[in-house]
Formats: sequence, structure tokens, C-alpha cells
Amino acid sequence: MPAPDGGSYAVPTLRRRLLSMVYESLLLFGVLFLAGYLFSALTQQHSGLMYRHAMQAWLFLVLGAYFVWFWTHGGQTLAMKTWKIRVVDAHGQSLSFGRAIARYVLAWLWVLPAMALDWTLGLTGWNSVALLSGWIVLWALAMRVMPDHQFVHDRLAGTRLVSVLGK
Repeated sequence: MPAPDGGSYAVPTLRRRLLSMVYESLLLFGVLFLAGYLFSALTQQHSGLMYRHAMQAWLFLVLGAYFVWFWTHGGQTLAMKTWKIRVVDAHGQSLSFGRAIARYVLAWLWVLPAMALDWTLGLTGWNSVALLSGWIVLWALAMRVMPDHQFVHDRLAGTRLVSVLGK
């Protein structure tokens, strides 16, 4: 794919992408902890089951705001900056607000199908972990068969991850 400066973008390796995701999850622990604390304090939640679905919706929105803001303001979260990865649209430009939202929602395909199957089959314990882990591995490896080596959700959203090692 051509870059705006006339060069071309390299595709980040699966290893770099996954390591970026691991780092991102560590950063998001703090973000979600603070958002959960704020929700609990404002609603005076006394039990984890109290307002459970409202809290899940709140955390979904907080995560969405986090990713959409970073992707539309430079194309990189802190973890993506660390691992020199940027998300761009199919033409190498910054993401629009709508495209960033679409990418966020489609990224949930990493876990939602496995969670739905897990719930349908009534799996528990290690069986549940194995199903989710297997799905994530298959989802990640699907990029190997894509012509441009992008994740499925990126292709569906019209986005792509590019390497910015030279910058």
C-alpha cells in the first residue's frame, strides 16, 4: 500500500501486534479500574451484582471512547506507539470517527463469538478457557491467509495496521 510520502507501509508482524495487545491490556486495567470505581461511587453500588448490566455498558463505552479517541488522534494508543504500530484507513489516512467506531465494534469479534458459544453450550472452568483461547488463536492466525495480512475485523472495517519502525 502506498504511503502519503510515496513510499509504502510495512505490515507489523503477528508477534508485535499480539505483544502490543498484551501491553494494551495492562494499561486498560488501570483505565477500567478507575472507570469502575467512578461508576460504583456515583451509583453507590454495594454489590458486584447491583447495576451489573449498567456497569458493563458503561465500561464498554469507556473502552470505546478510549480507542476511538486515540485512533482518530494520531492512529496510535500508547501501546501501539511503544510497538511502532499505527492504524490507518485503506488509503493510509487517519481514521474518521465513524470508521474508528466500526473498528472498535468489529474488534469484539475477537471474543464475542466464543463467549456466545460458551454460554450456549454451558461450558465452565477450563473448558470455557480452552474455547476462548482456541477462538483467539484462530482469529489471530486468520491474518496469515488474508492477502494483505490484516486481521479480519480490520478488513471488515476498512482499516489496516501499519508498521512505523522507521519513524
